[in-house]
Amino acid sequence: MTNSEPELETRIPIMTSTPVSGIRLQKVLASAGIGSRRVCEDLIEQGRVSVDGRVVTEQGLRVDPQSAVIHVDGNRINVRSDLVYLALNKPRGVLSAMSDGRGRPTIADLVADRPERLFHVGRLDAETEGLLLLTNDGELAHRLMHPAFGVQKTYLATVPGPIGKDVKPRLLSGVELEDGPVVVDRFKVVQVQGGRAIVELALHEGRNHIVRRLLAAVGHPVERLVRTSVGPVRLGGQRAGSVRELTRTELAELHRLLDS
Repeated sequence: MTNSEPELETRIPIMTSTPVSGIRLQKVLASAGIGSRRVCEDLIEQGRVSVDGRVVTEQGLRVDPQSAVIHVDGNRINVRSDLVYLALNKPRGVLSAMSDGRGRPTIADLVADRPERLFHVGRLDAETEGLLLLTNDGELAHRLMHPAFGVQKTYLATVPGPIGKDVKPRLLSGVELEDGPVVVDRFKVVQVQGGRAIVELALHEGRNHIVRRLLAAVGHPVERLVRTSVGPVRLGGQRAGSVRELTRTELAELHRLLDS
């Protein structure tokens, strides 16, 4: 008997009793950018990682990245390399569509270099600028658009000023439109200058032209409209027409919002 035979004998029962499938959890976490393999092993040992709702504390668990739901410190981790989540600053005059039979500019023109088949989460009308999310994750997109989850969106609107003292309480208490009442979550006047005002408002509604119709109903028709946030994702100083990937924190906060 050679020196290698006992080692071989100890391996055979392990391989036959535990079929090898999937990828080791620590490798999946490392590939998702959580940290080095050693750091990910430490996180597992500390009980900070869960898979499909169960806390994992032992090394060696193999998972399928295509189906496993993995959380680290309560934050869901994107472990599928084929899924992308993008933030686009849509310019004015660009359609929220991936094609247009009349040859008008669309958001597809702004992501023409992306290899994935993307679709937009919700829409902004052609004259509205600002944040639009793009992804190939159909499940997350559906949940983001579903009224039951009530994802809050924030806008900056330029309107004729000044703003009367009755406008804020009217918006916060609800304004009746032709397709039903609308209640604003938050409203404030950001700036008043030269007969114009910039106001910020946040709401959960997703009806067509809802912000424009709402402000027109209280006597302040919109001259310019920019969406500045969708849930935890913010436009910030992102250049018009540019696209960026969501950060790991933004994506984790989105999942937390939709899983609650």
